[in-house]
Amino acid sequence: MSERVLQEPTLLILTALADEPRHGYAIAQEVKSLSGNQVVLRTGTLYGALERLLKDGLIEVHREEVVDGRARKVYALAPLGRERLTAAAERMAATAREATRRLGISGPAVTQA
Repeated sequence: MSERVLQEPTLLILTALADEPRHGYAIAQEVKSLSGNQVVLRTGTLYGALERLLKDGLIEVHREEVVDGRARKVYALAPLGRERLTAAAERMAATAREATRRLGISGPAVTQA
């Protein structure tokens, strides 16, 4: 069975969790930063995505804590999520290399945004 290509919000959420566990608000802030302020996840969208990613086994609840009297979950990238994110990153890198080759771009210009 082939895996679906990760959509940008999912890719950004998994990337936000790749280096350390984070709670929902921190994930949203990291997604915003990673996307250069282009992707701003609304609360309902973020938590809906987190629930789907939990169900799909791509993330896991790292711990639950209480902050200012409110329960808060801290999420972490699950092994399956790391595999899927790695595959997506490799696929994107290969596509970027081919695009730069076809455009005739080489050297430092490739790394500039």
